[in-house]
Amino acid sequence: MKLETIDMQPTIAAGRFDLRPPRASDAGLLAHYVGDERVARNTSSIPHPLPPGTIEAFLARVAAPDRIETVWIIDGSRDGGSEVMGAIGMKKVDEGQCEIGYWVAHPFWNTGVASEVVGALLAANPCKCRTVFASVFQDNPVSARVVTNHGFNYLGDAETFSVARNAKVPTWTYSRKMD
Repeated sequence: MKLETIDMQPTIAAGRFDLRPPRASDAGLLAHYVGDERVARNTSSIPHPLPPGTIEAFLARVAAPDRIETVWIIDGSRDGGSEVMGAIGMKKVDEGQCEIGYWVAHPFWNTGVASEVVGALLAANPCKCRTVFASVFQDNPVSARVVTNHGFNYLGDAETFSVARNAKVPTWTYSRKMD
């Protein structure tokens, strides 16, 4: 696995993709892909429709020195793909504990992108997490398969508010010990 440091955040080689820090030039493709209701509805935090300034605020937040979430862009350009195919992040929830979250742009669904990048991020463990959690909407069994295929164990049911759905959505919660 190749690691490069860009502004204290590693770039991680993930098979066909690179997981790299977000940059301002990603704004257009990010807005295009997360503006798709199918993508937004599978996340808790992306609104639909996408208000003006949302992407710029996101990019500023994930670049802030005091951020609690580290986000990587799924970049397929090394293998002839799109520079932005989605995003994956790790949010610190407690000392040694992170929550992983990701979204993949609709044109790349069912192509193995999510599985490949989740596996690469867990293998790199750049945030040095001892335990990683994941929360998956119960109406998204594909994401549940991605995390369980990577060694996550079911913890229980919960609910999370989805901004795009403007509703609480039933979730499955998972964890994986890293040590």
